[in-house]
Amino acid sequence: MTRYLVRAASLAAALTAWQVLTSLNVDLWLRFSQFPTVADVARAFGDRLGGHDYWTDLTDSLTRILTGFLLAAVLGVATGVLVARSRLAEDLLGPLVEVVRPIPTIALVPVAILLFPSNEQGIVFITCAAAFFPVLVSTRHAVRALVPVWEEAVRTMGGSRWRILGSVVLPGALPGIFGGLSVGIGVSWICVISAEMISGQYGVGYRTWQDYTVVDHPGVFVGMVTIGVLGWVTSTAVERVGRWLTRWLPRTEYVAGARVRRAPARVSPDQEPARGEVVRDEHLV
Repeated sequence: MTRYLVRAASLAAALTAWQVLTSLNVDLWLRFSQFPTVADVARAFGDRLGGHDYWTDLTDSLTRILTGFLLAAVLGVATGVLVARSRLAEDLLGPLVEVVRPIPTIALVPVAILLFPSNEQGIVFITCAAAFFPVLVSTRHAVRALVPVWEEAVRTMGGSRWRILGSVVLPGALPGIFGGLSVGIGVSWICVISAEMISGQYGVGYRTWQDYTVVDHPGVFVGMVTIGVLGWVTSTAVERVGRWLTRWLPRTEYVAGARVRRAPARVSPDQEPARGEVVRDEHLV
């Protein structure tokens, strides 16, 4: 409860500073006089919530991000495992991946406009491309980092390649895969908003850019807040799913105000931890 109160207090302090600086039109080096106040943004947010366009934009952006992200998750994991497990796949796909990966995804917007028959498909392509490479790279590294003895043990007991893939490779690489998925969902939001600003019709990014062109500053901040909340919710959902699927992994629980030391193999009465001290296994995953 204390930690939640601290988090709420930090957010409240930031909002209070914003309100004070903008209401007093402070202009030192940063021009806070150009900013809308928190009250202005709150009023604009309330007006948008009562309108139909806001929910249409929200639905369109969520549909685009989820479609592109799910495609990237499937393709990225499959390609990452293939490249990590096959020399032929690495030789065929590796150079292409390393050449395309450094290109900023938003620079692919003209390619998407020329390649796909509709803007909607092009935006989904941009979203998928944004998340694909983080997922692929994290999967490739996670698979290559697996301990070989696990695979050898399954093979010794007569396990097939598919059995090794299902019982060793994918479960062992899950922590790394979800690390890439967590990064990928954040990058996807950045790129889908940018793509909506450039070539979208409806969507949070499209509406935010339209508010900017008509100098509706509170509306711009409504869009920014919406993007931040959506990104936080989707990223948290990915992390929660990852923790649930890897719940069999050993973890060290953080306890505020407690010291952590290595647990001895056998604890004798004179080695019992002092009061207020928590014994934890230091194996972190």
